[in-house]
Amino acid sequence: MMYPLVRELAAKKIPVAVTCRVLGFSKQAFYKWQAAPVSQRDWDDAHLINAAIDIHHDDPEFGYRYIADELADQGITASRNRVNRLCTSARLWSVHSRKRGLNRKPGPPVHDDLVERDFDAPAPNLLWLTDITEHPTAEASSTSARSRTPAPSGSSATPSAPG
Repeated sequence: MMYPLVRELAAKKIPVAVTCRVLGFSKQAFYKWQAAPVSQRDWDDAHLINAAIDIHHDDPEFGYRYIADELADQGITASRNRVNRLCTSARLWSVHSRKRGLNRKPGPPVHDDLVERDFDAPAPNLLWLTDITEHPTAEASSTSARSRTPAPSGSSATPSAPG
């Protein structure tokens, strides 16, 4: 923020109008800041963060939802989104956090790769592939298996037999 700089330069007898024009903002904005250097929202946020830190210190297992509920019990009104924003900025997190992101390692393969990813069969009926698909219905989910024999290389036919 440039307002403290304007105040320092004004103390050295440099006109406020010149400093504000050079820095690119109005004199009115500077004088408004000088009248109240801390906005009401920043003041309220600071008090809310202090209350949240006290609640979190008492029971660090719970996150911002619990803190928001406890603040409401203490008579402090704040939305969950505001409490979430302030807890995030103050680095207040639950001990039991959710796992996020895509940096989880895949598990072991479900089955052995017997065809070694080579799906071309030299002749019909030598290589069989299956696909098990789940179809959710109103009553329950049904599973259908579909088998197919890959056609020999160069052929456009892909025979399939319902399983």
